[in-house]
Amino acid sequence: MKRFPLPFTLVLALVGLACAAPGSAQSPRAVFEVPDAQGMRWFKGNTHAHTLMSDGDSPPEEVARWYKNHGYNFLVLSDHNVFTDPGKLAHLVDSAFLLIPGEELTTSFDRRPVHVNGLNLPHVVEPRTDSTLVGTIQKNVDAVREVDGVPHINHPNFRWAFGKEILAKIERDKLLEIFNGHPLVHNEGGGDSPGMEEIWDYLLSRGKRIYGIAVDDAHHFKEEFAAARSNPGRGWIAVKAASLETKALMRSLEAGLFYASTGVGLEDVAITATTLEIRILPRGDFKFRTAFIGTNGKVLHETSANPAVFRLGSNRTGYVRAKVKDSGGAVAWVQPVFMARQPAAK
Repeated sequence: MKRFPLPFTLVLALVGLACAAPGSAQSPRAVFEVPDAQGMRWFKGNTHAHTLMSDGDSPPEEVARWYKNHGYNFLVLSDHNVFTDPGKLAHLVDSAFLLIPGEELTTSFDRRPVHVNGLNLPHVVEPRTDSTLVGTIQKNVDAVREVDGVPHINHPNFRWAFGKEILAKIERDKLLEIFNGHPLVHNEGGGDSPGMEEIWDYLLSRGKRIYGIAVDDAHHFKEEFAAARSNPGRGWIAVKAASLETKALMRSLEAGLFYASTGVGLEDVAITATTLEIRILPRGDFKFRTAFIGTNGKVLHETSANPAVFRLGSNRTGYVRAKVKDSGGAVAWVQPVFMARQPAAK
């Protein structure tokens, strides 16, 4: 995959702010929080895939080879309540491809599936249950955190398991599947149930800092590739990190330094104190349209330009995220950039 330069610590960029005249008061001005991403590169990966170790149709080596051969830089094998030791597949790992240990902690509450992925786990983690749905989800998130893993909550709309009010009560989670490639997952919602983007905006608008993941949830690597089958290649992320190392990738994921995609590639995402700029990778004669979205899912600006640029100005939204859609229906979701305020001058 093509990589682009762009560390890590979040810093508040205050350049360009007007200074109050001596002795006068000035209203606080909204600015973006700006990541220090100097020297970082993009790495494409998938964090949700299954093998014969649980309910997939192919052995771990074949699954890993599919992703490596299709230009992915990293993969998490996330079988249900099974830990696959990447060390057994070390011959596949090189300077351009990394296997990260993981597991899909799989349990339920009152017949509602509760699935939480654990990334960078040291061993199998037993799924947990509780007397409430919120407690069951929380206990599995906590189980991943207890072994210094990174949790992401999987497909809430699978069997309509749980909604936005439940997710708002979960703590210590920073990653949520907003797109899952399994044909039985209702990413767009339906009836009186919201889609995952609406749920995401609900959580963000209430102050929850959470980032949107796109995944394959692939099970079927053999025979036909078709809409009714759970095939690979449907949802992925591109993470901006200092190196292709597990800890670096995990840090960037939990800081929102990535975008999620079903096919749209981005050259870069550039953030200053007052601008969010998205540089889209051209693809054939495809056209693109970018929507910049703020609190409660409000569209703040739309453009067909490339780069697509949002200028903060006097905007007082709590966050800005972006959605790039191409003329074939593929999408890239840019993670929310949050606002911070400069204290009023005295």
